[in-house]
Amino acid sequence: MEPLVSLAAASLALVGTHFALSHPLRAPLVRRLGAMGFQGFYSLVALGCVAWMTLAFRAAPAADLSGSGEVGWIVATVLTLPALVLFTGSLRGNPAMPDPRADRHALQEPSGIFRVTRHPMMWGFALWALSHVVLWWSVRTLIVAGSVLVLALVGAHLQDHKKSELMGDAWARWSARTSYWPRWSALGRAGATVWLAGSALWLALSWAHLPAASIPAGVWRWL
Repeated sequence: MEPLVSLAAASLALVGTHFALSHPLRAPLVRRLGAMGFQGFYSLVALGCVAWMTLAFRAAPAADLSGSGEVGWIVATVLTLPALVLFTGSLRGNPAMPDPRADRHALQEPSGIFRVTRHPMMWGFALWALSHVVLWWSVRTLIVAGSVLVLALVGAHLQDHKKSELMGDAWARWSARTSYWPRWSALGRAGATVWLAGSALWLALSWAHLPAASIPAGVWRWL
C-alpha cells in the first residue's frame, strides 16, 4: 500500500476505533469482557493502530511541503508550552479519567488547570496537533496532526455525553462549574507546580525531537 494511503488508513482506524470503543461498543464489550478485559482489549487496539501509524509515517515522504519557516517554528514552540502545561495538570484530580475517585473529584471546586477547561488533556493534544499543522512541514505530519486534532476535540465533546450518563449529577455539577472551551486567561493561575512540571516536560520533549526526528525543535532550535 502507498505509504501516505496507509498512514491515512491507520489514522482513520485510530480515530474510528477510539470513538466506537469509547461509545457505542463500550457497554456491550464491558458486559462480555468485564471492565478489566475491556481495558485490555481497548489498549491492544489502540497500540495496534499507533504501531501501524508509526510504521506508515516512517515510510512516507519526510518533507514534501514548503514549510512555514521561522515564523511557523516560533508559533509551534509557543503553542507546545501550554499544551504540556495542560497535559501535566490533567494527570491529577481529573474526573474525566478512569478513576474510582472520579465522582469525588467532580464534586470538588475546580482548581488549577481545571479553571481553564474540564478537558485539559484533550486541549493539550489539540494544541500539540495545531503546532504541527502550522509548521506545514509534510503531508504525513498533517495527516497525523489532523487525526489527533479530531480525536482530541470531538473526543472531548463526546466524553461530556458519556460522563454525563456514567456519573449523572456529579458530572452535571462539574460541567456547570467548568468549561469545554478553554478560558486562557486562567492559565496563569494553574499553579507553580504545574507550570514547572509542564515546562520541564516541554524542554525535555523538544530536546528529544532532534535524536528522534533529526530536526531541532523548541528553544533548542535557536541555541
